[in-house]
Amino acid sequence: MKDLTQLVHRPQVDRAGFSSLAVPTHRASTIVFPNADAYAQRRLREPDGYAYGLDGTPTTRVLEAQIAALEQGARSILLPSGQAAIALLFLSVLKPGDTVLIPDTVYPPVRALCADVLAAQGIRHRIYPPLAGSGIEDFIDDSVRLIWTESPGSATMEVEDLPTIVSVARRRGILTGCDNTWATPLLFKPLAAGMDFSVEALTKYAAGHSDVLLGSVTVRDRDWHVRLRAVAKVLGIGVSPDDCALVLRGIETLGVRMAHIGKVSTGIAGALCSHPAVSRVLHPALPDCPGHAFWKRDMTGASGVFSLLLQPELDALLDDALAAMRIFVIGASWGGTRSLVAPMTVRGRLGGNPEGRLLRISIGLEDPDDLLADLLGLLDRLGAASTTAAP
Repeated sequence: MKDLTQLVHRPQVDRAGFSSLAVPTHRASTIVFPNADAYAQRRLREPDGYAYGLDGTPTTRVLEAQIAALEQGARSILLPSGQAAIALLFLSVLKPGDTVLIPDTVYPPVRALCADVLAAQGIRHRIYPPLAGSGIEDFIDDSVRLIWTESPGSATMEVEDLPTIVSVARRRGILTGCDNTWATPLLFKPLAAGMDFSVEALTKYAAGHSDVLLGSVTVRDRDWHVRLRAVAKVLGIGVSPDDCALVLRGIETLGVRMAHIGKVSTGIAGALCSHPAVSRVLHPALPDCPGHAFWKRDMTGASGVFSLLLQPELDALLDDALAAMRIFVIGASWGGTRSLVAPMTVRGRLGGNPEGRLLRISIGLEDPDDLLADLLGLLDRLGAASTTAAP
């Protein structure tokens, strides 16, 4: 072969004796075929085979298989983010005239998806209180196709009575799904509890290092996997094998990270309860957190995310006090090695929490004493500033 040909035709090398613990990162847009007939029959390889790079590579298949095994599901599909996973699921399951029930504590972009995108397609949504339990029946009519759950809820941390919701849904022939990002399948397995779909933002705990965006949908029924892949293909949705490789690396330490941050977050949350600047600590492992009994019954532990409700008069002083924190940094998302704090405004919810700003805390891997000192310093500054500002 001449030089220009050799530039693009790589030599074959002997791989005998090579064995690595790392999963190879296979990148591909084009998949080649041994003959014309195989190419003509390439659609027969779907949904699990390889026909085009958008369908996935062996790298993505390894991660999908690992997630499916952890979730005790039939199959998993990977999406570019947790929100993309929820959006694909809703678009695959719902049709015009259907209704989806979502909890009032749902991740805000999910509410926007329902109100701004699905509504334009003739798909309705109805909002239910996160602690509805068997009362979910009051929100069901013949149009309800899917009950979506998120437990604990975003920011305000209510834990839902998921087994009861599943029982009602099954009796009414309604599908159920859960955003399981907070717990991960290590602390709770939605499919084992009877749900049809489990979604996780792998961006967070599975990846674990704040440097990748990825999501997953795991299904009980393989037929839904076929449907999800078909819709993803039509929409042109695929994931990067490099991102999958990062999650495959991060997930190896998920067990030790979750055990550590769960213990630390529970201890810190308990230590903050008595501070005069705190109105309430919202952590599922604390007895007064809404739905604590369901957390204790259904989950095997805590993760690292919880929230603080501050005394209302401190709201105006929060920004300056946050700027002086030494360990925590302000940022969205969570689940990485660095500890984060996010000031969030919540409206009055059906769950009964007051309006105003709260602080969502994400515990990382720093020393627990340093983390507690930084949070106590924040609260002390708020208290001192409030005293100074008082007439």
